[in-house]
Amino acid sequence: MGKSQLDKILEKASQELTLERHEIVALLDLASEEEFNKVMGVAQKLRGKYFRNRIFLYGFIYFSTYCRNDCTFCLYRKSNSGYPRYRKSQGEIMATAHCLGQSGVNLLDLTMGEDPLYYCDRQGFNDLIQIVKDIKREIEIPVMISPGVVSEEILWKLKEAGADWYACYQETHNKALYSQLRIKQSYEERMNRKMSAQKMGYLIEEGMLTGVGDTNEDVAESILTMRRMGVDQVRVMSFVPQKNTPLENWKITSHFRELLIIAIMRLVMPDRLIPASLDVDGLKGLVKRLDAGANVITSIIPPSVGMAGVSQSTLDIDDGNRSLEKIIPVLDANHLEPATLSEYQAWVQSRQAMMSSFKKEGIQCR
Repeated sequence: MGKSQLDKILEKASQELTLERHEIVALLDLASEEEFNKVMGVAQKLRGKYFRNRIFLYGFIYFSTYCRNDCTFCLYRKSNSGYPRYRKSQGEIMATAHCLGQSGVNLLDLTMGEDPLYYCDRQGFNDLIQIVKDIKREIEIPVMISPGVVSEEILWKLKEAGADWYACYQETHNKALYSQLRIKQSYEERMNRKMSAQKMGYLIEEGMLTGVGDTNEDVAESILTMRRMGVDQVRVMSFVPQKNTPLENWKITSHFRELLIIAIMRLVMPDRLIPASLDVDGLKGLVKRLDAGANVITSIIPPSVGMAGVSQSTLDIDDGNRSLEKIIPVLDANHLEPATLSEYQAWVQSRQAMMSSFKKEGIQCR
């Protein structure tokens, strides 16, 4: 890209003017460190405008690794029979929730595969509903649920129990690629369930997976789709090949593309939450993701609780590198500060109020 063209796009982004598809694709074509540094600089300024130097912190509780789906990219796909599974009890989940809450995280993310035990009948989600109630009563902290494509009835019950967020990633918004990644799963059903949850008053996290055959046009479409959806948190993660899956031998390159996408998402959606996940590169990759414009650290897992991660199921967990004890010094060294629980709760309440106002006035959040 010519220098003047890049400068024009970045000036437009600085003024928070809507970037067009071709401009996003042009940014995704960038390859030089100098060009990326320019994009990153604008991303950091936009993050600072809306969030100052505050970084939000998410505790992660992957409480069941059983799944009825056969996603080609996932370690926990049902066909991977050689991988050991677990289901945590209500007591184990609550103990971990208390541990994370006491450590200072701002949110608890309750994640599971689409465990057949939960999906088998109408009563299957009663334990999860009770856990959400208990967390809200005992710990008084925002809760994100990531249980897969649950029924609208269950979504309502979880919302009534106190859940604030619903995370359900599409991974790609190219339907052909989606069908190769999420085998025999309806694209429309997954998308519509997020929209239903949004109407119920949930905040929504949507996400994409990069490095699985996605083109620049695919990524641009995902970014624009997430903006049109008005989602509150947007995520990108680099694909990590998993053993005993169809993509085990998939050729991967550096994670520069993930960093570039984080920065571009910040240019397109400057006021949204964008995670820097510990799941891909662990603690060593945190600073690069924060420098790219992320303002949330996700997948914080305390050691010795028997919980797994996602793309890197054990990375940095047992040695404590996913704990706040190790994360906060990294923030301090980069002139960033962990947000307090009250600061995060204030953001959540403000966002919920804004989305409710838009809904009443028939305005689509962009």
